[in-house]
Amino acid sequence: MRRVKGRDTAPELKVRQVIWSLGGRYRLNRADLPGKPDIVLAGRRLAIFVHGCFWHGHDCTRGARTPKANRDYWTAKIARNRARDVAARAALEAAGWRVETVWECELKDMAEVRSRMLALLASPPGARRARGPPGAGSRGRDAPHGASG
Repeated sequence: MRRVKGRDTAPELKVRQVIWSLGGRYRLNRADLPGKPDIVLAGRRLAIFVHGCFWHGHDCTRGARTPKANRDYWTAKIARNRARDVAARAALEAAGWRVETVWECELKDMAEVRSRMLALLASPPGARRARGPPGAGSRGRDAPHGASG
């Protein structure tokens, strides 16, 4: 298990490449957010998790596979992973973030992943406040000069 990577995995790199090519700019593995999302687009209030099907118990053929050796350990581990994922998603959504999960098996159809990421980047964040006039920065329209927000 020492060789299992927690970041910069091949599926994650593919998703990052698609987002970057569509003009999305992001931060990686933000520890200040619940679940430490793989990709965070803060301005869009969007957190993206890239999950391996086996490790997170997806319902595809790869995720449904259970190792024959040490079966009790693996079923408990995957159950803990799933519970942790649900809790992280709920905490992020409660904080006003949009949460998206990209599964490893979905990366077989990169055209679909690209169109999904394009739709996510095009949709406005739900809890985003209105912007002031151009050049106003983050002060807003009615804030006095020198005020920050």
